[in-house]
Amino acid sequence: MRHRKGYKKLGRNTAHRRATLRNLVTNLLERERITTTVTKAKALRPLAEKMITLGKRDTLHARRQAAAFLLSPPVLKKLFGTLAPRFADRPGGYTRIVRVGWRRGDGGEMALIHLIGSELKVKEKKEKKRKKEAPPPEPVPEAAPEAASKE
Repeated sequence: MRHRKGYKKLGRNTAHRRATLRNLVTNLLERERITTTVTKAKALRPLAEKMITLGKRDTLHARRQAAAFLLSPPVLKKLFGTLAPRFADRPGGYTRIVRVGWRRGDGGEMALIHLIGSELKVKEKKEKKRKKEAPPPEPVPEAAPEAASKE
């Protein structure tokens, strides 16, 4: 029996799957929220949480491990500078997956994965200024009937 031995292969070979997941993790840490398929989000979650855990350690070894996985130096700086301190007192569970519906083209189930604490802030709706009602248009006086044609 191979219970609990597998992982999501995402229909890709090993190198392509690794590159896809590295891109997804880098983008998630950079933007703090991304929309992707549910399957990719579930495969992405453990890797993103591991990167945040490395950021919380804040050692040279942890920094080098994260740098070997992430694709962008500014994201590495953000991970160790702002994200890790934000989750310093949280013992895991740094991400949330929210299902958002189905993709229009092929019907793939989509999900929003975001870091806890970067929830969408709903903007307050401004009341629109109502235009002053224009007075009804004045009736146009009809032209006087012309004199009968001269014959």
